[in-house]
Amino acid sequence: MKESDDDNTLIFESRFESGNLRRAVKIGENEYNMILKYDHNTTIYTQWYYFRIQNVRKGVTYKFNFVNLVKPESSYNQGMKPLIYSKKEADSNDGQGIGWYRDGQNICYFQNSLKKKGGGFYYTLTFQLQFLHDDDEVYLAHCYPYTYSDCTELLMRLCQPESKDRIRKTIVCKTIAGNDCEMAIITNFSSRPEEIAIRRAIVITSRVHPGESNASFIVEGIL
Repeated sequence: MKESDDDNTLIFESRFESGNLRRAVKIGENEYNMILKYDHNTTIYTQWYYFRIQNVRKGVTYKFNFVNLVKPESSYNQGMKPLIYSKKEADSNDGQGIGWYRDGQNICYFQNSLKKKGGGFYYTLTFQLQFLHDDDEVYLAHCYPYTYSDCTELLMRLCQPESKDRIRKTIVCKTIAGNDCEMAIITNFSSRPEEIAIRRAIVITSRVHPGESNASFIVEGIL
């Protein structure tokens, strides 16, 4: 929350579905150290981020340093850029504006001097950004978000009564977070049960790690 009309401090929020940011620390006029949450039920895995920023100013160069990453190598050093979503930009031209896009300058990924509990050091991702609008609502992400709700809504849309002879869903188990882990089965369900039981199966699975949302889009395309 802004303390006054002259307060130019960025406002961060990640308390929404698939959001990931533990803390943001202002260390300079327009520079912030970002600390990410560990993957659910772990104490060692951090690599992806997804959060909202408000109180931004157009044309100002901001610097973000993600200081508790764990992978020794990163595609950010091979040309990858952070993913940005500007609400004002997306709402422009009667809602036909730009959606998610990649941006950022002076991007670098390197080992820092912060020690991990189990030994070794953390890694830092640092980059600079300039936003397109004043007082915009901006989202930053490691990759295009694909939420649990997106997944369940897709299966509900596909597994309708009129398609029950071709595709059905079932619950395989509960995830560590307590959500239903669902599976879609595609076959000719109008056959006799004993014929279905002896068919060979191809299993397609993805999204092993939370940050690999691109894999969810691939499986949606396959379905």
